[in-house]
Amino acid sequence: MSETWLQEELEQMYKERKRPSCPCRQPGIEMYIAKVSGWYVVKRMPGTGGLHDPACDHYEPPPELSGLGGVMGTAIRENAEEGITELKFAFSLAKVPGRKAGAGSGTESDTVKTEGNKLSLRALLHYLWDESGFNRWSPAMAGKRKWGVIQKHLYTAAANKVVKGGALAERLFIPETFVLDKKDQIAQRRMALVSKMAGSSHSGSQNLLIVIGEVKEIAKTPFGHKILVKHLPDMPLMLNDDIYNRLMKRFVVEFELAGRIEDAHLMMIGTAGMSQSGGLIMEEVSLMVTTGNWIPIENVFDKQLIEALTATNRRFTKGLRYNLAGEKPLACAVLTDTKPKPTALYIIPPNAGEAFEEATEELIKESQLESWVWTVTGSMPEIPAG
Repeated sequence: MSETWLQEELEQMYKERKRPSCPCRQPGIEMYIAKVSGWYVVKRMPGTGGLHDPACDHYEPPPELSGLGGVMGTAIRENAEEGITELKFAFSLAKVPGRKAGAGSGTESDTVKTEGNKLSLRALLHYLWDESGFNRWSPAMAGKRKWGVIQKHLYTAAANKVVKGGALAERLFIPETFVLDKKDQIAQRRMALVSKMAGSSHSGSQNLLIVIGEVKEIAKTPFGHKILVKHLPDMPLMLNDDIYNRLMKRFVVEFELAGRIEDAHLMMIGTAGMSQSGGLIMEEVSLMVTTGNWIPIENVFDKQLIEALTATNRRFTKGLRYNLAGEKPLACAVLTDTKPKPTALYIIPPNAGEAFEEATEELIKESQLESWVWTVTGSMPEIPAG
């Protein structure tokens, strides 16, 4: 079956508004066709991820086991009829004069205000990571995740996503792989893209773009601080002293975790505006740590379990927190290669209180999946066989 023939068939079905079926179950599970960057792709219907066979690429663990359950249907609204997903953000995409820049969108809040019906910066990064499949793992993925692959799939994940009627992809900047002998062409493409996104809005405020990249270093300058991003060596992202101080205070855990793990990736997502000099100045920032295989982790216990799973060639989906606060439990991962059901893996850290343990027990009781619990005050139990 050629790719051209398949695209022609999908295009015809798309025009006729026909629905294909996924053959992983009998009878087949209804899907829909979306047009993404000029290509026709088959996608699962909203709320049907758990109906697919765990071995199917379209399978998704129950959303209540991660932070996705708290934002799906409110901050994230899938419209299969139109082939688009509508997003609501808890952060601004416009620079309003006099508004204070922020650090830590999506981390623990020091106020009682909640934005559960809107995506924080961290939640948006988790959502794009999830949509790209980078929180999933199978042995066939080993060695195939490079920055070019990460960038491509994040942009693909952003396609057909809209916020306030505008295309998310048109506000998203993810640097392309840097090649020294092509640096001039890369810089020209980048400047054209950034200048288009960061222009003034009709209201007179400045448009902000969403930047995603891997942090290489945060360094002091004579006039503030800067984030040096990998694959963006000639365009540092500037921070004023206020946002820098709050960034270092809010993300102590992430900085420590990234420093402990030799092959870790410290991922950044933030909003940025263009200065009069033509550079980018950060307005809000959030951080996420991943393993060398680009799987998100929250602590060393996450790392230990994920590394045990990858070392033994297991298939699993990593749970992501989205807007969920740190004191709320979630499934660290869901094994998709156990029979007859997938198995949800839970970690109870040593500093967890009684409320955390009770909430974990409630999650397990309400879940239809098998469960495995590691209470970190003891050794890791044997992981269920695949």
